[in-house]
Amino acid sequence: MITRSHIPTFPLSQFIDHFYYYVGYKPEHSIDRFLPDGEVYIIFDLTDYPKYIYDNETLNEIQSCQNVWFSGFRTKPISVPSGKNCEMLIIQFKKGKAFPFITEPMQNLTNCIVDAELVISSKILKIRERLLEAVSPIEKFQILEKHLLKVYLNRLKEKPFVDFAVSRIVTSPNQCSIKTISDKAGYSQKHIIKLFKEHVGVTPKEFLKVIRFQKAIQQIENQISVDWSQIAFDCGFYDQSHFIAQFKKFSGFTPSEYIKQRGYFLNYIPMN
Repeated sequence: MITRSHIPTFPLSQFIDHFYYYVGYKPEHSIDRFLPDGEVYIIFDLTDYPKYIYDNETLNEIQSCQNVWFSGFRTKPISVPSGKNCEMLIIQFKKGKAFPFITEPMQNLTNCIVDAELVISSKILKIRERLLEAVSPIEKFQILEKHLLKVYLNRLKEKPFVDFAVSRIVTSPNQCSIKTISDKAGYSQKHIIKLFKEHVGVTPKEFLKVIRFQKAIQQIENQISVDWSQIAFDCGFYDQSHFIAQFKKFSGFTPSEYIKQRGYFLNYIPMN
């Protein structure tokens, strides 16, 4: 398996966390349960056959994806291909920062995977053609960065309040409240909700829930012996029962089931 990552230069680096390329991954399973991770992606599929989204319960195919697709903010788990025999180049945006690249409010794309040309630009398919011509991962990164700057440079405008609010929630999900953010920013909570829906895809409350879930996932990953009560407290849940209910909502598993089922990569659970 070959994997490479790349952080683009300024000003793309203000909006994009990194590019990630992989090829030659050959797991034994073919389907993963992908958990809500608070991220938004553009996925360039560099193979010539469709990939599928599967029903979480039956694992039947429910959606076909090909070429380039946009994956919005998720509040629900989704069943996706494991990456077996794939060649992919993925753009992972910084939280709350994908908005300049799309043509409609982020809330319209929450829990959705759509053909990228429908919500970004038909030029995204031209970029894919150039990526197919490149030989090395480094060359692909250079081409992607060059063309993104060419197409989107004039739209790369930051939203300081959204950045501030997202940062506060991500940094201290166990202590943060929307009222505190509202008071510090001088905006009404109603206005904050509107901005979050447009730029992040969900309300601040929903965003906070996903970030707390992700903090729990990471703490589980880093502990040899898991203290569920301590994790519930550290991540800002009311109590252990509330933690378990939220965990099952976002993953489809209880925390104990997740421990037994989890895979090699964080947020990906082998299903079939």
